[in-house]
Amino acid sequence: MTSAGPVAGGAEGLPDWARRPANLANALAGELVQRIVRGDYPPGTAMPSEPALCESYSVSRTVVREAVKMLQEKGLVQVRRGSGTVVNPDATWNMLDELVLTATVAEDNGLEVLDDLVVTRRILESDMAHVAARLAEAEVVAQLEELVDAMDTLVNDPTAYAVKDRAFHDTIMRASGNRIARAVVRALESQVVNTARYVGEIRPDLCVASNRGHRNVYLRIADHDPEGAAQAMFTHITEAWVVRRGGPGEPDRLQR
Repeated sequence: MTSAGPVAGGAEGLPDWARRPANLANALAGELVQRIVRGDYPPGTAMPSEPALCESYSVSRTVVREAVKMLQEKGLVQVRRGSGTVVNPDATWNMLDELVLTATVAEDNGLEVLDDLVVTRRILESDMAHVAARLAEAEVVAQLEELVDAMDTLVNDPTAYAVKDRAFHDTIMRASGNRIARAVVRALESQVVNTARYVGEIRPDLCVASNRGHRNVYLRIADHDPEGAAQAMFTHITEAWVVRRGGPGEPDRLQR
């Protein structure tokens, strides 16, 4: 049987998640998600038994069962009669789940997961820019112009610039009317928007270059040019990521 990990020995020996849990089942599920994603429990292997988890994490059977149920809902495990709780292949994991995505990004030694996130965002936002260029009314166009002009004045204030940047993209997504695509993009970005590896280096010259991309998207939408808007958004998201992308490997997954 796979080891459940070190047994907590008193309050001082407890991990941070166990000292101040708002909800023990949620806290335990978060810990187990991290361990599964990290490979402590590889796909196809059985998780520690219920009694072993109870002992290792000093929780009740009810807490363990609730946590395992959460793992099932996230697609990480399945309960098999006679085999216990077995870890699923990563192809079945719900990558839009907050805990799963956060743990996967944290454990990704390269940048493949973030590259895939950017590719997904690029596909969806390009399509939404295409629709927005067809549907955007004068009020939306004016909002985009205002945001682009404001960002020109904020290149030396990364925090304020980032707020306007997100508002620009969200205005386009809302203008498209595609609530599902917008929800997916927002869910993906919410898990990485404050991580150093996704945000990358922030410099005024990079903000200037980024806003040139924003302005090009805005102009295509203002001209009601769907194809142009889609291509401008595709190019903007690609170039903005490539210039701030640090780390090993080439961004081959972005090639089209």
